[in-house]
Amino acid sequence: MSMQPILLIHGGAGSITDARVPGKLEGMKKALRSAIDHLVPPNAKENGNALDAVEAAVRAMECDENFNAGYGSCLNLDGKAEVEASIMEGEKLRAGCVTLLRDILHPISVARYVMQKTPHTFLGGPAAQKFALVHGFEQMADGSLVTDDARRALQEFKDRQAKGLDTLFARTELDAQQNKDTVGESGSTVGAVAIDAKGNIAVATSTGGITGKLTGRIGDTPLLGCGTYADNHVGGVSTTGHGETIMRFNLAQKILAKIQYENKSAQQATMEACKEMTERLTGTGGAITIDAKGNIGIYWTSLRMAYAYIKGSKLVYGINHGEEFDEEL
Repeated sequence: MSMQPILLIHGGAGSITDARVPGKLEGMKKALRSAIDHLVPPNAKENGNALDAVEAAVRAMECDENFNAGYGSCLNLDGKAEVEASIMEGEKLRAGCVTLLRDILHPISVARYVMQKTPHTFLGGPAAQKFALVHGFEQMADGSLVTDDARRALQEFKDRQAKGLDTLFARTELDAQQNKDTVGESGSTVGAVAIDAKGNIAVATSTGGITGKLTGRIGDTPLLGCGTYADNHVGGVSTTGHGETIMRFNLAQKILAKIQYENKSAQQATMEACKEMTERLTGTGGAITIDAKGNIGIYWTSLRMAYAYIKGSKLVYGINHGEEFDEEL
């Protein structure tokens, strides 16, 4: 039986300011339109591929400064962008993960190379950097991924730290709501989940982490079961939000466990797991899910989460709770 292909993406959850909403929504639409041909090829004789689709969608957002991935990534305390990503396919449970890359625009594609060109799953730091260069990825000039917004966000973070108003590992949604003019966003990771006509599920997630992180900090994004997971028998999940919270709660696996063992719908599982995470650990975040039957789940406990998906001829998108828009593809 043929499955209806779906491509679902997120552009990050967190304290997204009003000024950044239009750029995120437009960026997600562009990402979906640039990737959909990989999932639903114009030539009906060709087969769509979920793995190609999620990589293409994330690559598009890695090029867009409206997102915290690739170009536009958050900066660490030293003013550097250290990027990380993971990608996974649900048929054979193959995956590739990378972390602590510098001046590499597309960590998601490096992660796919790790999956397909090595017997390993995870590479990090200088070894991952060397691997990327050996396989033809461009070493961009120092600071090429850094934007003016990211610099301002780091300076603002340091100013708040100096006044005792911000601590890196103790951010709460109350703090975010009290400081809506903050330039930076914590946890505005990008991700994509897709299911193709054959029922194959793939997930890709990419991030620059959080503003003001310690050099060498690794978040949830490259960790399987936390930021990314895909299993054709159950579903696929990509998460976003406060990384320390998500990795401690194992959010992606919590969602899939509710689907597999509690017979919850994709939406119910996503909502329950996100709420349970924030109730237990205070930190906020969100997730996008597609289950093995092609049902979707979208939920977040942060102030906002940017999301969009294509199903059939409709492009659906939103960023606030209780608010959703659609347009013809």
